[in-house]
Amino acid sequence: MAYTTIDDPSKFFQTVLYTGNGSSQSITFDGNSDMQPDFLWTKCRSDTFDPIMRDTSRGISERLLVHANDAAGGATGTTAMNSDGFSLDSTNTVNNNSDTYVAWGWKCNGGTSTASGSESGSNVAYNFQVNTTSKFMINIYTGLGSDATLNLGNQFTPAWMIFKNRSQADDWVVYHHKNTSDPDTDHLHLNTDAATSDDQEMFDDVNFAADEINIGTNHEVNADGENYVAYAWAEVQGFSKFGFYTGNGNANGPFINTGFKPAFLIIKPFDNQSNWFIIDSAREPINPAGNKFLYADSNAAEVSSDKSVDILSNGFKCRAATGFHNDNNINYIYMAFAEYPFVSSKGVPITAR
Repeated sequence: MAYTTIDDPSKFFQTVLYTGNGSSQSITFDGNSDMQPDFLWTKCRSDTFDPIMRDTSRGISERLLVHANDAAGGATGTTAMNSDGFSLDSTNTVNNNSDTYVAWGWKCNGGTSTASGSESGSNVAYNFQVNTTSKFMINIYTGLGSDATLNLGNQFTPAWMIFKNRSQADDWVVYHHKNTSDPDTDHLHLNTDAATSDDQEMFDDVNFAADEINIGTNHEVNADGENYVAYAWAEVQGFSKFGFYTGNGNANGPFINTGFKPAFLIIKPFDNQSNWFIIDSAREPINPAGNKFLYADSNAAEVSSDKSVDILSNGFKCRAATGFHNDNNINYIYMAFAEYPFVSSKGVPITAR
């Protein structure tokens, strides 16, 4: 059996549920106590407040709306990233009295820059922090408006990347290494339900590599003088998986082996129009999951509907015929992070919990 390198995924990713109090409060993750989130995604479950992304590279006072194409805004809400969670003020998007919320947090490098570089020739100015164990990077850069190179510091070859123009109203761009036959130019938009688009000026039709990626002239990733953020992940055995499968439109749907029990799943058909479907084991700890879900591309409250998915000790299985994750002959990509691995670093299978 394949071994993981991360026995305790809660050191690098955690989900927390909380209830707003309309005042200030600190939220503590339930897992490993040494998990400062460097990338935090919050969403109100009980109301239509905007989903928010913040990170410690841009600074937590700058927020991005996940479901919209808005430029970055300076806003209240999250006031601190703590060693075991985060602190909030009374802003209703994150802390309205009596409303329920979910937050997903990823650890990077504690907000400390790993490497940076100035604009030079076709190389954009960049500054990134990286966690080499969980293979997660936050890279902020400034566009050139011409074909350019974004330095990744020879850290890892990305399997999934999310780009956002912070300076102007532009769609979120998603790169996935399993997206159709040409993932280096094909892309999705996180803030829309649209199918895959192809643009030779998005990623300049080159293979992604560990040292750098070439970005084209599309303003969504590379407008002259505008500021961007890129979140990048690579697969870590037993901790994260960025894969692909084909639905069968049947209640006995496909089983997808991730090598771990997923704590978080986001699924999207890449050749069909459909929402980005988000489930997690904190909101649904007992199977079937998929009956309380959120959308990345919408500020809608949590939806209660039978879109069943079984979360298993080594992956997930689709249990409903639905366009969200199991339409017949439709291709899907997914992003998954572990609650715990199927096999420990010592090669010992972990008992299903």
